[in-house]
Amino acid sequence: MTVAVSAVILLGALVFLLWKYARMPLWQAAVCAAFGYFLASSSIGPEIGDGMRSLARFIAGLDL
Repeated sequence: MTVAVSAVILLGALVFLLWKYARMPLWQAAVCAAFGYFLASSSIGPEIGDGMRSLARFIAGLDL
């Protein structure tokens, strides 16, 4: 759950920055949000969540 909330905040901030500074039209930002919403509720949503969690575990386990 924590990874999902962090990813949502990070990706939301990225879309906001693209809208604000890269002149991304607001309708494209809305399409990005709608795509994410429908993708999360699809049958592949749990697999994406599992992949995000395993990626977060991998990054946390790196010894830099």
